[in-house]
Amino acid sequence: MGFGTVIEESDVLLVVDVQNDFCPGGPLAVVEGDLVVKPVNRVARMIPHVIITQDWHPKGHLSFASSHKGKSPFDSVTMDYGEQTLWPEHCLQGSIGAGFHKELDLPMAELIIRKGFRSEIDSYSAFFENDRMTPTGLHGYLKERGLKRIFITGLATDFCVKYSALDARKLGYEVFLIREACRGIDMGGSLAIAMDEMRDAGVINISENDISAIA
Repeated sequence: MGFGTVIEESDVLLVVDVQNDFCPGGPLAVVEGDLVVKPVNRVARMIPHVIITQDWHPKGHLSFASSHKGKSPFDSVTMDYGEQTLWPEHCLQGSIGAGFHKELDLPMAELIIRKGFRSEIDSYSAFFENDRMTPTGLHGYLKERGLKRIFITGLATDFCVKYSALDARKLGYEVFLIREACRGIDMGGSLAIAMDEMRDAGVINISENDISAIA
């Protein structure tokens, strides 16, 4: 947007799912997903607090197409909590694919939020599982720590990043999307829709170059 955003001590960088299975070569790869790593590493050194999310599925998770007879990846089914896109098996607990990209360099990270570990509920948002009721605990952590503004990065823009950003806005946080540090899947125009939804919710789209570190 071409304006400066001065970082404050209560700001937090949220790094969403920069994991091997979402990067090129993975079963649910986001095109150019690995290109978010360098900008994430850079902005992490400008923002005082860093939190990472990690997709963390057990075998047989109900969001996997392989858990539904006759279904293929990217089909949809109706779950107790609504429509669920079915995915290739990915980010299995303890697997190399669930690990963070090897060049992600975030030793300063204060918290890792694991999500999707309940076998019957998928989890896109860093704040709530897909039933929209079960919290991950991130909101409570941020409130107790007094962290107020969220700068969001990661994968994928039109799924986990979007849901995290929208939930953060609903919970009252000011949210900045750092566009160079995100990439989307773009299923049937989902990326443009996601960007519109985030803009309409008040998420501020900025460049890495708009950020000014604390003086």
